[in-house]
Parts: sequence; C-alpha cells; structure tokens
Amino acid sequence: MTLIQMQSLPASAEPTSTTVVEVMETGGPQVCDDMSVEVALSVMTAAHTGRLLVCDQDGQCTGLVTQTELTAVRDSAASTDPVRLRDILGDPGSSVSPVTTAAAAEHTMRSLRLRAVPVVDEQGRALGVLALSR
Repeated sequence: MTLIQMQSLPASAEPTSTTVVEVMETGGPQVCDDMSVEVALSVMTAAHTGRLLVCDQDGQCTGLVTQTELTAVRDSAASTDPVRLRDILGDPGSSVSPVTTAAAAEHTMRSLRLRAVPVVDEQGRALGVLALSR
C-alpha cells in the first residue's frame, strides 16, 4: 500500500490555465484490487478517508471506491465468501490525465455525475484524486 498526501481543490483556480495536477488531492491510501471489502473498510477507517484508489497487481489504477459503496456491498452481501474490490469496481475508464485542464475535467465529471475520479499518468498509475467541491 502506498500513501500519498492530500490537498484541497482551490475555489479561486483560474479555470482556463489550471491543470488537474495543480488541484488534485494527492492523498489517501492506494490498495490492491484483491483486497476484501471488509479490509478496505478497515483501511478507510484507519486512514480517516472516505475513498480509496484501487490498483491491480501491476500497479495500474483500476478505479476508486467510496465508503458508502463499500458499506452498501458489505451490508447486502448474501454470501459468506469475501467480496473483493475487483468484483465491485465500475467502469475502469473513468479517470483523468494530470495535464487536462481543471475546467474540462470538472465539466466531464459533472456530465457523468461523478464526485471524484482517479488522476492517472500515461502508464495508468494513480497520482491522486480529483474531487468536486460540494
């Protein structure tokens, strides 16, 4: 697990020149997609965060999960087998490049109704999270 540092999205950012890398949250734990939902919830609690970046065995970002999503899966699990994060991840294509303008990323996120997306480099490795302010 790799830990990275967090910062907030500045409200006064210049939308035409500011890139995602300048406003993304570079924090929170990254976890492997073979982790169980129960363990992921424990990691969130220990890290005092509401979301986790999920990566595969090769370090490629495969998605983002929230505490709300994981709690819903845990509470609805009919099976006694552990549910793995890879089994509940949505569309792995929901991510943004660090060189995308903040305005373009925000527009896309709002049109897709996403509150947060992973920021990934050219190799697909997670750099952080871009989150919309409330």
